[in-house]
Amino acid sequence: MESVTRYVKSLFLWELLKGLGVTGRYLFARKITVQYPEEKTPLSNRFRGLHALRRYPNGEERCIACKLCEAVCPALAITIESEPRADGTRRTTRYDIDLFKCIYCGFCEESCPVDSIVETKEFEYTFEKRGENIMTKEMLLAMGDKYEEQLAADRLEDAPYR
Repeated sequence: MESVTRYVKSLFLWELLKGLGVTGRYLFARKITVQYPEEKTPLSNRFRGLHALRRYPNGEERCIACKLCEAVCPALAITIESEPRADGTRRTTRYDIDLFKCIYCGFCEESCPVDSIVETKEFEYTFEKRGENIMTKEMLLAMGDKYEEQLAADRLEDAPYR
């Protein structure tokens, strides 16, 4: 009896009909395509995008050159050089992030004791020339200045969980 069933199924191309049934169901279902540049999907609260260095309200950079972010980075994408200032505090002279190496894990953000390095919600960026993938300290500070309002709001939103 089983061999007859198999013969009938092979005669009527049963597997093909099942596949066409699945195709037919999706053919008439509501489409979920997003027209990207005009429409954007909502981002998760946990989304990690492009990096930024924040400043204190008085304009001084927050980074104290503790190098914890460099030490914790699993991809070795962060390079920091520092020197002491006249008042005895350390500040970075070089803070580079190689975005080709970075895996956007967020460890640098979590390890920073002064909340200096953060990841923004910016994900639309491109590179056209060699070397543009390296974000320097000036570029990171400019990103921080540009998105400070959003970054501060995100920190306030996450405050009860820290």
